[in-house]
Amino acid sequence: MRSFAVIGVSSFGYYVCRYLVERGCYVLAIDNDEAKINRIKEIVPKAVIADATDKEALEKLGLSDFDAVIVSLGDRIDASILVTLYLRQLGVKEIIAKAITEDHGKILDLIGATTVLFPEKDSAYRLARSLDSAAVLDYIPLTPGISIVEMAAPMSFLGKTLAELDLRRRFNVQVVMIKQLIPDKVTVIPSGDHVIKDSDVLVLLGKDEDLKRLQEIK
Repeated sequence: MRSFAVIGVSSFGYYVCRYLVERGCYVLAIDNDEAKINRIKEIVPKAVIADATDKEALEKLGLSDFDAVIVSLGDRIDASILVTLYLRQLGVKEIIAKAITEDHGKILDLIGATTVLFPEKDSAYRLARSLDSAAVLDYIPLTPGISIVEMAAPMSFLGKTLAELDLRRRFNVQVVMIKQLIPDKVTVIPSGDHVIKDSDVLVLLGKDEDLKRLQEIK
């Protein structure tokens, strides 16, 4: 079982704890606010009230034994920087830190965060990308310039097989999944003989510019 500690359990940290537990992980929740700990303790295996900016308090929690520690201290930029520094000094293997601004993120990276997250920025970007095309239902960036897009099947695709559409050759994108709404079914790496229906949702992997060309198909 993988183990994680989450420092700061306001909205973002709370949901990280919840989803990790749902995936079968051991989670330790840490916050200096008793009300927040009382809220999360029914969900996680262990929740403690502690001041994460106190290095001795962090050391007593044995965080270096966890697979990763997530730092989510809201807009407390100075606190998140200090906590990230302490975690690095304590030998934590993986430190995932939430950043508020670009400069904040750069500092977290410099002092030892292995991953820096920009939840508000990333959510806004995903929303803008999905709103940019009426066909796009969801958008997930993987690396710069490469994404996964979930989109409704264009009218011109209906009644045709994936082999006939030949999207990999024509658009340089790969169909990695098809969500069939009627009946409710998910097909991972569908075969070429799958016939597209109006209830199908295509999950596509490719370069952003290639996905954009595909989204313009009617």
